[in-house]
Amino acid sequence: MIEVSEKVINGEIHGFCDSKFEPVLREFIQNFQSRDEVGASVCIKIEGETRVDLWGGQADPKKNKPWVEDTVSVIFSCTKAAVALCAHMLIYQGKLDLHAAVTDYWPEFGKNGKEKITVAMMLNHSAGLPAFREPIKKGGFTDWDYMVQRLEEEAPFWEPGTRNGYHMISFGWTVGELVRRASGQSLGTFFKENVADPLGLDYWIGLPTEIEPRVAPIILSKYAVGESLPEFIQALLNKPDSISSLSLINTGRFLANDPKYHAAEIGGATGISNARGIAGMFAALSCDGTLKGVKLLSKEAIIRMSQISMATQHDLTLLIPTRFALGFMKSMDNRHRSFGNESLIIGEKAFGHAGAGGSLGFADPECRLSFGYTMNRQGHGIMINQRGQSLVDECYQSLGYTSNKGGIWAS
Repeated sequence: MIEVSEKVINGEIHGFCDSKFEPVLREFIQNFQSRDEVGASVCIKIEGETRVDLWGGQADPKKNKPWVEDTVSVIFSCTKAAVALCAHMLIYQGKLDLHAAVTDYWPEFGKNGKEKITVAMMLNHSAGLPAFREPIKKGGFTDWDYMVQRLEEEAPFWEPGTRNGYHMISFGWTVGELVRRASGQSLGTFFKENVADPLGLDYWIGLPTEIEPRVAPIILSKYAVGESLPEFIQALLNKPDSISSLSLINTGRFLANDPKYHAAEIGGATGISNARGIAGMFAALSCDGTLKGVKLLSKEAIIRMSQISMATQHDLTLLIPTRFALGFMKSMDNRHRSFGNESLIIGEKAFGHAGAGGSLGFADPECRLSFGYTMNRQGHGIMINQRGQSLVDECYQSLGYTSNKGGIWAS
């Protein structure tokens, strides 16, 4: 192992790295030196064993506070992977049926055209509930019952099951309420007691007050005047009634750096973790569902989770081609499009999730790999940016994979 203590432009990098993955270390350093990284962490596990664990930079530049070993941050939509995992565990336990109607568990949901929506549709973003038409009350995201009631009253934006549009923040309640109904526990409690605590993860959906001082504030992405904008951002600016705009703007004044949102169980947006926590969760999924005596799922369940369930050339929310498994992202190659940072290139068997600004976690059962990357400075784009993708690329190449020209990393 290489013990790392390296100075970079805005601080220092620490941790360790297996010599086989030294190219990942070099790219992590390069992110700080030339790609405007502020604070970040990356972790890689093979067969559940840590091979790379790096962190560094600034957690809070305004306070000159370094990113240290136990720094955590908001991981945005990477949280959806944790929510989906909870649902799949309940499916494995026989408490949820993938093909059953949502109303079997949540009777109040079945109105205004939602009567035939299935559990699978909630997971693969085809349920037609990616946003809310009427304004969310101020602070509404912190009120679970209010958000659930809003979903009960909402009508689908399209015929459920016929199309897909990314359920950007609503996923936390569409799937999260199913977890609550089937388990009898809140989403955050179920995740803590059945995943995070047994695996020893720094990962929360609903942050305890005592952990808040460890949170690195998010530095929001801002586009410069005259800069090229993706279709999604153009819709936010010019089409206020569009699904794209409603999904991100109609949030009841949600603020990513407000501790009250960290404490709330917002499964679509405010999970708190670091690369170690994310890779630790996915490690079990890369190892047939069991890690160090903790069994979350069966091998058969992992196979089901890794399959493409819904794909489109025009996601009705993100306005790009997307590919989803049941609650997870698959490799998405949009490098042919005019705007960059609309891709996520991973292995054929891999499944995971990106978060706004570039955070990422995934499992690849083919090579028994789990990967996590978090940061505080958001990058532009819809998927991950060069900072995260460069780490993924070097990881796969270190494992002997030779090309991603076909839209996946292949050996």
